[in-house]
Amino acid sequence: MRAPLRYSEGMRTLGQIGPVLRAFFLSAIVSAAIVPSARAEVAVDVALVLAVDVSRSMSHEEMRIQRRGYADAISSPQVLRAISQGPHGRIAVTLFEWAADYHAREIVAWTVIETRADAQAIAATLLSQHSRGERRTSISGGIDHAVRLLEAVPFLADRRVIDVSGDGPNNQGLPVTMARDAAVRKGITINGLPLMTEGGYGSQFNIPDLDEYYRRCVIGGPGAFMIPVNDWDQFAEAVRRKLVLEIGALEPMPTATERARVMPAQFDFAPPYDCLIGEKIWRQRGW
Repeated sequence: MRAPLRYSEGMRTLGQIGPVLRAFFLSAIVSAAIVPSARAEVAVDVALVLAVDVSRSMSHEEMRIQRRGYADAISSPQVLRAISQGPHGRIAVTLFEWAADYHAREIVAWTVIETRADAQAIAATLLSQHSRGERRTSISGGIDHAVRLLEAVPFLADRRVIDVSGDGPNNQGLPVTMARDAAVRKGITINGLPLMTEGGYGSQFNIPDLDEYYRRCVIGGPGAFMIPVNDWDQFAEAVRRKLVLEIGALEPMPTATERARVMPAQFDFAPPYDCLIGEKIWRQRGW
């Protein structure tokens, strides 16, 4: 087998061919060098990871509502308007479903949303298949996976945000505060969508103050906030409101009720909160 040409030999070969062919080969070389990095040069206002809980405490109907809620919110006029008002007029989004720290199922790979068609394509992907329930609840595993996605994002992002939704506390994997703090140290913001709903297999592992748990143990970073969902009828609207706030654009002034539901991260001197409550409940049930 003949050895491959060295760089110097290749340049001598180029010198021996005609000017038209030489221009063609040089153009091909330049194109090959540029194309792989083209996506990385696309600037977006925010790189947003949507981390969606599919632990078995969620019923099939609840998982269906989640899919529909994210699809409706992403393609809503309010979210599209928020995107268009950003400095770059585009965002990057990826969505995966999580349960235990060994389960992360990608539903939407990194995708730029700049137009209505972009958003509708993502919505169609979300509605084209069904979620699958999996064992355990590892918010920490979901955060760690989201961090890895953000570290490999193929776009230039002004901000990096993780959006975590879930209906119960962490009960498997690393303590959630360890994952949160590691992400925040990297300049990542974590926002929350605690699902304060009832029903579904495994709901005995849930806690009544999940909103406070998310505020004290899960969310963090610059401008972090969470919006609790008390009823599934509120889900799509909560997701829409949350996306608009995360994108950072202006929208009409919220009502007093809506302002009360947007709760910022708590960094004051409130009494300590047991962020290992989920792990303790799991052990007490004898699992």
